[in-house]
Amino acid sequence: MKEYSAKDNQEVKDVVLIGGGIMSATLGTFLKLLEPSWSIEIFERLEDVALESSDAWNNAGTGHSGLCELNYTPQKEDGTIDIKKAVGVAEKFEISKQFWSYLVKHKWISNPSDFINSNPHMSFVWGDENSDFLKKRYETMKENCLFENMIFSEDKKQLQKWIPLIMEGRKNGMKMAATRNELGTDVNFGSLTRKLITLLIEHKNVTLSLKHEVAHLHQHKDGLWEVDARNLKDRTHKKVLAKFVFIGAGGGALPLLEKSHINEGKGFGGFPVSGEWLRCTNKEVIEKHHAKVYGLASVGSPPMSVPHLDTRVINGEKALLFGPYAGFSTKFLKKGSFWDLPSSIQFDNIMSIIGAGIHNVALTEYLIKQVRQTPEDRFKALQEYVPEAKMEDWELVMAGQRVQIIKKDSDQGGILEFGTEVVHHDDKTIAALLGASPGASTSVSIILEVIQTCFDEKMKTKAWQKKLKEMIPTFGEKLSENKKLCHETRKHTHHVLRLKI
Repeated sequence: MKEYSAKDNQEVKDVVLIGGGIMSATLGTFLKLLEPSWSIEIFERLEDVALESSDAWNNAGTGHSGLCELNYTPQKEDGTIDIKKAVGVAEKFEISKQFWSYLVKHKWISNPSDFINSNPHMSFVWGDENSDFLKKRYETMKENCLFENMIFSEDKKQLQKWIPLIMEGRKNGMKMAATRNELGTDVNFGSLTRKLITLLIEHKNVTLSLKHEVAHLHQHKDGLWEVDARNLKDRTHKKVLAKFVFIGAGGGALPLLEKSHINEGKGFGGFPVSGEWLRCTNKEVIEKHHAKVYGLASVGSPPMSVPHLDTRVINGEKALLFGPYAGFSTKFLKKGSFWDLPSSIQFDNIMSIIGAGIHNVALTEYLIKQVRQTPEDRFKALQEYVPEAKMEDWELVMAGQRVQIIKKDSDQGGILEFGTEVVHHDDKTIAALLGASPGASTSVSIILEVIQTCFDEKMKTKAWQKKLKEMIPTFGEKLSENKKLCHETRKHTHHVLRLKI
């Protein structure tokens, strides 16, 4: 990195990470392993790290790996199944597992079961047309080595063994089908985040400032960024100079990107969507189910609405959630402000927002219907998956806030995207991560993209190349195109992480 001189006795940090979630934790860990001498400052506005979308009770308590998410494998007009997105997500999750395995082997993490556990991933549908789709999807995916462990069945006795809770009370005569992959996992990204940041701050040149909200970002002529963070306890300000700034603040990333005033951030808008779950409170019911079971979203519903009955392991205990139920809030963070959305609308992004709104009327209608749902409506949706569910066994809980990306578009004015995107300044001194799912599960690949883009000169060095190969042995290779390497990699990572092989 370029050498700078301090100004007015302000601290000069090599890296400032804004946001104490999985993205900042992952980037901080990578950089500390690659450059142990670098100084890192982490700013988090809440009283602890991983309390927003990285928390297991919010959105990031799962391991998206392309095995069961039906919205990742759309059927084309010619009837064929497009598995490109599923392959991409599966590839990225394998990269995540390699990095986590490295951390376990080198004692950064002592017990992988604290954050990752084996959990079958399943897709379940009913009706002739949906069953035919699932079979065709299975036959297409089975040809790829990333999915060759997948099993398909339409046999009711087999389905009763796999998913007894879902099969109880099912009417005879209706065709049903499911796929199952035993290599699926459940990941508690809140636990992982806390472990990584705890280890980071044990280094003398890493500082974590909790309850500090970044109020201003300003770049000096020499390229240094002045980061002004307000202490929410005593209203004092902490100012540091940084050679590189990463904005990994989840839903709060867009307002911070706007504060940076970089040209690359202009035109972006955000569309917030809140989430809710039905959480099971009956331990006997929870013990009857052990899988992540994904279904098909209703026709016309957005990708975020894919229903799933989800076993999770949180703080060592099994939990069972059903949902998600979408809602609307103008907050960009669960613990944010109702002014988040209005204040994010600026001259440079208003046309993007209007354009996206015009072309997403169906999404608006869907959200209105979701907001107007009664407890009985939500329970009825649950009973489609758990026919004998009892209302007294389930409670409604709030999940996290997602902020979908709105981008400029020459034809439509603006388009709404359901994914993640890295935005960086042309001088590579600042980067921001916008968007949502499958975010956390692909966090390692996303952070590698940040590193490759913003530290490109360092990436050319033998030292960094060697270290990255140690952390990610398949770095630069595609497992989907190398069956032997896929098998060897999975065997190794699952052994180290204590997962089923």
